[in-house]
Amino acid sequence: MELESARQDSYACLYMIRGEPHRSGTCVSLTTDQFSVGRMTNDDIPDLAFSNAFISRKHFMIRREKGKAILYDLGSRHGTEINGVRIEPYTSHKLQSFDIIKLAKGMVVIHFSYLFADQTLEFEPISHTQQWQWKLPDSGFPVNWEKHECYVDGQRIVMSDKEYGLIKVLNDYANQLVSFDEIKRKVWPERSVGIDGIPDVSMDELNALIYRIRKKYGKDTFTISAVRGSGYVLEKD
Repeated sequence: MELESARQDSYACLYMIRGEPHRSGTCVSLTTDQFSVGRMTNDDIPDLAFSNAFISRKHFMIRREKGKAILYDLGSRHGTEINGVRIEPYTSHKLQSFDIIKLAKGMVVIHFSYLFADQTLEFEPISHTQQWQWKLPDSGFPVNWEKHECYVDGQRIVMSDKEYGLIKVLNDYANQLVSFDEIKRKVWPERSVGIDGIPDVSMDELNALIYRIRKKYGKDTFTISAVRGSGYVLEKD
């Protein structure tokens, strides 16, 4: 009964992608008009507490204003990013479903959603954020888009059309969630569409493509997080 009551009181949720000591996929419901996030100390325990020393004691807060979630960075030392853009301290930012919140350059990654706890989005982190082992000069990313080539440990690997298509669409919306439907439209434009206007591509095909990319290029070449039931996020610093 208590869990059901918490769900009914929730107006939004935070889902952990990465951030000690919380497990990936942990859902935190927002039920109060003001919700604090930061590092736990002996003197201060925020509503959502992290153990990472790079997270400020009072890092950011989310206020419910006119039924919407408004985020304010509280002057944190290492900053708050929303969808890859660092926000100004003490200024309001209206959150939208599928926003990705990063703290301290990605040491903590949180997914925001207005979906309630009984519609939980389960995260599957494909890999942890790591520096690229090899990068194209001045590009910051191991892909030559013109030649459809990927470089791993200095080795050139030719990309198939589907591999290229998937990585390209995720890169175009880096640090944002790209829905399964959008991926199908971009990667399989030649397929016939159903009554919903979406190309006829099964989830088995999409999952198989993700598997091939991980196996071919190594799991740490592309830092991708999957939001089960929704889509994928390509994380880039």
